[in-house]
Amino acid sequence: MSDTRKIGSLSVHPLALGGNVFGWTADEKQSFAVLDAYAGAGGNFIDTADVYAAWAPGNVGGESETVIGNWMAARGNRDAMVVATKVGAGIPEKAGLSAKTIKEGVEGSLRRLRTDYIDLYYTHYDDPSLPVEDYITTLDGLVKEGKVREIAASNVTAERLAEALEFSDAAGVAKYVAIQPEYNLVSRDTYEGPLADVAARHGLAAVPYYALASGFLTGKYRPGTTVDSARAEGAAKHLGSERGLRVLAALDEVAAAHDAEVATVALAWLASRPTVATPLASARTVEQLRPLLALADLKLTEGELAKLTEASA
Repeated sequence: MSDTRKIGSLSVHPLALGGNVFGWTADEKQSFAVLDAYAGAGGNFIDTADVYAAWAPGNVGGESETVIGNWMAARGNRDAMVVATKVGAGIPEKAGLSAKTIKEGVEGSLRRLRTDYIDLYYTHYDDPSLPVEDYITTLDGLVKEGKVREIAASNVTAERLAEALEFSDAAGVAKYVAIQPEYNLVSRDTYEGPLADVAARHGLAAVPYYALASGFLTGKYRPGTTVDSARAEGAAKHLGSERGLRVLAALDEVAAAHDAEVATVALAWLASRPTVATPLASARTVEQLRPLLALADLKLTEGELAKLTEASA
């Protein structure tokens, strides 16, 4: 892998592959095809969570981890992969970050992933009922036991993130190395500002989710078109906004100049942003994966990046 990004001690591919579709809109066979194509292109960074895909009828959670674990076992490539998963969204217990929830959560994830360590372990949501030192101390224990290599945070306020990081520094315990915020060309205030400032101050790497705004930034959603997709509603809301249409126009222009797909350009803009290590995107099919992987080879000019930043303001 020539162009790797650093997340704490981990070296990762420029595209993080989202596992939320595995065991949901992609069955095991389809998921294996996507994972094979990703690894075949040099990809090594797979993102999942214990709760994926509990929302699908008949599922209980853990389906995505199970698919990924089965794939790594079948391919014998565990050590070549950087696997991120999450705890605290409500599997196996109620949501939260109590010591019991985290300890049971990590054992469940290790079992489903068929591994004895997790590379990057996220607190999926903050637990405001607890002082940060409670769950950071629990996570530090997992690092000391060798069950977790690095820890990270998702869905957390700037204040609580800063508190957790300052506690880790003062106590000399494991410290978050990454943050997973919602962030993309049509959703910038979900990260830019206080949260990004805390991340920059402490040297955190950002791994943004909804990098393509539920598919809106693939360019397949246009005024007057209907798309049959599980995410159509999330994408459609941007069609009604002036900003959404402005962003699509700028993306079209830059994509045409590079003979690239709109999705690739949207990811390249995100990858260029301060603190962002690697955008996170998922693919149900190998065809959907191709424009995502093309991110590794697309270099936008300063002028093109500025045009997109301005259109999305």
